[in-house]
Amino acid sequence: MSAADHPGVIVRPPVLYAAALGSALALRWWHPFPIGTHAATLWPGIALLVLGLGLIVWGRRTLLAAGTAIDPKRPTTVLVTGGPFRHSRNPLYVAVTGLFIGLALVADTWWGIGALLPVLVVMHYGVVLREERYLEAKFGDAYHNHRISVRRYM
Repeated sequence: MSAADHPGVIVRPPVLYAAALGSALALRWWHPFPIGTHAATLWPGIALLVLGLGLIVWGRRTLLAAGTAIDPKRPTTVLVTGGPFRHSRNPLYVAVTGLFIGLALVADTWWGIGALLPVLVVMHYGVVLREERYLEAKFGDAYHNHRISVRRYM
């Protein structure tokens, strides 16, 4: 394995999302900034949490069954195009974003939505685009064909 055999992402996505969630919850404690009533946001938030967790489990199982790394700081050993990767090139990132929005709704705070916006910018430019360049260089036409036939996010 080459020391350069990784996409060169600038941050591990779970760390980025966790830091943003921690910031949003700290801001909520300081000033709640509710989205609506807790009763109105609780159940949609729980639904997003369940959907996000289900997609994460499906995506992780698909990657593990293929025998490739889940951590974007590690080499990708095989191009995975099955499971949720048939529908999105980044289903785990879609799932974590859904979880994040679900948690913001359960916590009933606009701070969560506000904290998510810079996360999405960092994810797109600092993680996803870097992964795409890496996968294109590593898998060539196979990744190119996958990229043109499957949406980046949803």
